[in-house]
Amino acid sequence: MVRYSKSAAILSLALILAIATACTTSQAQGEDAKLPTRVEVAAIVAPPQVPPAITRKEPALVKVEMETTEVTKRLADGVEYGFWTFNSTVPGPFLRVREGDTVELTLKDSPQARTAHSIDLHAVTGPGGGAVLTQVSPGQAKTFRFRALNPGLYVYHCATSLIPQHISNGMYGLILVQPKAGLPKVDKEFYVMQGELYTEDGRNSKGLQTFSLQKMVDENADYVVFNGEVGSITGDKALQASLGDRVRIFFGVGGPNLTSSFHVIGEIFDEAHQEGASEATRNIQTTLVPPGGAAWVDFTVNVPGTYTLVDHSLGRLLKGAAGQLVVSGADQPHIFSPVGDNVPAGDH
Repeated sequence: MVRYSKSAAILSLALILAIATACTTSQAQGEDAKLPTRVEVAAIVAPPQVPPAITRKEPALVKVEMETTEVTKRLADGVEYGFWTFNSTVPGPFLRVREGDTVELTLKDSPQARTAHSIDLHAVTGPGGGAVLTQVSPGQAKTFRFRALNPGLYVYHCATSLIPQHISNGMYGLILVQPKAGLPKVDKEFYVMQGELYTEDGRNSKGLQTFSLQKMVDENADYVVFNGEVGSITGDKALQASLGDRVRIFFGVGGPNLTSSFHVIGEIFDEAHQEGASEATRNIQTTLVPPGGAAWVDFTVNVPGTYTLVDHSLGRLLKGAAGQLVVSGADQPHIFSPVGDNVPAGDH
């Protein structure tokens, strides 16, 4: 029988640990060696604004930090709601990366939160879109990396149970994987998302409202809104452009249930990238955007005035689904003008 001394056993264990550590370190170094040498911190701006276009020609390691928060905010005049958010806005921030980038995303759950959260990005190739690696409890943070393989416009959302509740409460946003060649230059870019809210007390009730599971299951929304609240992009907060501007709207639907028929009254989309596709279709009046889907549209504003953004399931106007694009500039009577003593009027 072979006997080992205590010192020999300790030495053997130390050797095993050293080999394991060396292997782990070597593997980590190998993974790090594959990362882009250029490192950037993602630009984070609040909706409806969009980070500037990416002009570099090489891939980068893009670091993104996001925090899930639970905040009480305005839903409509005299109405508040307890939203669950990414970075305290609804929708969450617009993320912009380049095809081929490696994205290192850190998700933190606020210490003041009362529930766990996560993130599933439809731009991710991997289980759960990242959700399996980002389930975070209050005060916790987790980080993962993914390669942005496919260009396009993608939704992200929370994927912690009950998923549709987290989404309805405001946990959704968009990520653009810009193609290597970039997008055609425009003068203005805007970010708009549609979502639904289901409340216990109903649309006509004032004060702080709470989530209704039964109404969500029945798909009976009390509110259908752009960017998290009634009037979020109207009046003083309307989108602004000047005559002749080339305008791009990145539009997505958080849901969790309703498909949008996105339309800008008085405009035609010169190009529509339906379902967030790289390829465009032309001269589109209305584009369907499903829950968990996105599109972007480009058009030139040739006549001044106020243009209304709607879901053309127009009953939803009464639930809040309206926005405005205000175009300043001189009249263009060769394109649009009254005849005789005709005076502009109407609800548009």
